[in-house]
Amino acid sequence: MTASDTSRFEGLPDSPFPRLNALIEGIAPGKPPLIMSLGEPQHPFPAFVTEEIARNAASFGKYPPIIGTESFRNAAAGWLGRRYGIADHIGKGRALDPEQQILPVNGTREALFLIAQVATPPAKAGKRPAILMPNPFYQCYAAAALAAGAEPIYIAATRDNGFMPDFEALPEELLARTAMIYFCSPANPQGSVASLDYLKGLIALARRHDITLAIDECYADIYDREPPAGALQAALAMAEGSGGAKTGDPFANIIVFHSLSKRSSLPGLRSGFCAGEKALMLRFRNFRNIAGPQVPLPLMAASAACWTDDAHAAANRELYRAKITAAERALGNRFGFYRPAGGFFLWLDVGDGEQAARELWAKAGVKVLPGAYLSREDSPYGPGGNPGRAYIRVALVGSEAETEEALSRMAEAL
Repeated sequence: MTASDTSRFEGLPDSPFPRLNALIEGIAPGKPPLIMSLGEPQHPFPAFVTEEIARNAASFGKYPPIIGTESFRNAAAGWLGRRYGIADHIGKGRALDPEQQILPVNGTREALFLIAQVATPPAKAGKRPAILMPNPFYQCYAAAALAAGAEPIYIAATRDNGFMPDFEALPEELLARTAMIYFCSPANPQGSVASLDYLKGLIALARRHDITLAIDECYADIYDREPPAGALQAALAMAEGSGGAKTGDPFANIIVFHSLSKRSSLPGLRSGFCAGEKALMLRFRNFRNIAGPQVPLPLMAASAACWTDDAHAAANRELYRAKITAAERALGNRFGFYRPAGGFFLWLDVGDGEQAARELWAKAGVKVLPGAYLSREDSPYGPGGNPGRAYIRVALVGSEAETEEALSRMAEAL
């Protein structure tokens, strides 16, 4: 690969975790370390997972089909129906066909990256295409945009707008050349949740400007009080009203991504799925059949069992709720604390995220992530500055006892 071949990756965000390690390098932890920087779920996963893998172990000797198994697709479709109240729309002859509109993925991260390669044209409106994303953002989004030859545009998600980017306020010139929008709800790191009306507005915007919506819903089953709305749910609500898609496909312009990493505490299983517009799913399927990794058949069997069972996800959700309540007790109204509507992160305004991260490590042995490492300097379309600079992200992924100890130390040290 020549220098010119790699030039498209100029501006690629640094991974936040090496930056954090460099920030605290040479600083001895003030107490035995507690790691709250990495959003890696640590709750016990359901026992039936290993049983399903063992029962289907002989299938490791077979190449898995890129479309997955019928039982996997039906399990994913069944969960979508139950979770979003759209069960009557799923099945043969209905709005969502599991045979053509659901694909297993080898962890949603790879699928979120690869969809940009399918959805991004060489040019749009005669210019370099743009891919929009919230700011703060998941670094994978920016890498995908650059790999696809697009310009990543970071749209501020701040307390002033409820941590929901205002895509509709963007200039027509930018929207005309936008190929894709990445959007996450519940949001990482703020835990904000898009309302059904917000999602309807985003879908309508995408259809007016022929934009693909890549909706990251990986935290959909981790919520505090109300289950967050989903993009497929919003699209069906529009189809029943006057805002449906002109193509006849109620999911036109939409692809959603779901994962077992958070829902089932299985980050190492590397299993999820995507679903959406029929024509887009067909293009993505053809692309993945050549370029995408498959999910091994024994892991797909375990995944189908997970999507079929809701009890373990409800128990998992209660563990996170208990830790959010512990955080509310420990922090009260300090640092702009609020109960996140979804996800398992605290997004705390400490004035200077880097300084707070160093102090927490030095005084309390608690490792947290500076919010600036999840953000970029704002685009010309935002208020300017790095919207994460004042914040730290705290991952409530450990045990309740470990979390309470870390929160106590934080309250004392800051």
